[in-house]
Amino acid sequence: MKRKIFAPAIIAAMATTLVFTSCQKNDDKPVNSQNTAKVNMHLTDDPAAYDAVYIDIQKVEVTMEGSAAVSLAPIRPGVYNLLDFRNGLDTLLLRADVPAGKVGQIRLVLGSNNSVVVDGTSYPLNTPSAQESGLKLNLKESFVAGGSYDVWIDFDAGKSINQTGNGKYMLKPVIRAYSQLTDGRIKGYVLPGPALATVYVTNGVDTYTAIPGPDGYFMFVGLPEGTYSVTYDASVASFIDVTVDNINVKYGTTVDLGTKVLIQ
Repeated sequence: MKRKIFAPAIIAAMATTLVFTSCQKNDDKPVNSQNTAKVNMHLTDDPAAYDAVYIDIQKVEVTMEGSAAVSLAPIRPGVYNLLDFRNGLDTLLLRADVPAGKVGQIRLVLGSNNSVVVDGTSYPLNTPSAQESGLKLNLKESFVAGGSYDVWIDFDAGKSINQTGNGKYMLKPVIRAYSQLTDGRIKGYVLPGPALATVYVTNGVDTYTAIPGPDGYFMFVGLPEGTYSVTYDASVASFIDVTVDNINVKYGTTVDLGTKVLIQ
């Protein structure tokens, strides 16, 4: 019978947030406009128990208060497999100059070619609202003229896909984001592979999940500062789950937990 050392906390729903880095002057290049700021958006993903999650990203619209929306084209408009960007991996979605000022709203506009692959079978993802008006992200932030900003848009693929009663799949995106100034990290390895472990970290309020790669590697990114418990939860009943408490996370640093070997 499997012995539990720790029962993971119920995963709390993550609120949709978007936080940008504070303004940093680029001293290497002259500012070509006193009315714009540079923004880099990166795409990353939380894990999901699917073979693939394909999202068709066509454009991003940024609306500043008191002005019209600015339409920004991704570097590569089209389909992205979100599961390619987990455990700390990301891809640069776009780089653009945007008007300086206070952000009113950001919309991520999707195309119609969205799908999920489950046990080798592809199913279309219904996303009517995203296709028509975009995924709305409200942001209480200002872009300073001449500033440079980086943001990682983090899809939670596992929470964003819902299976309906008739076997269809709906995309109801759960998205969070983090900046260089709000990025705490935990990484490590869990072995052996046959344990099929999932790793959870919790600060008592929110719980985050990582599915390790084939080599056992996992990484959590964009964690708020605080004290966490890390649970290695084996899917195979003969292995014993383990929890490590009092892991202190600070912005701009990575906590390396090394390798945890689960025993039977």
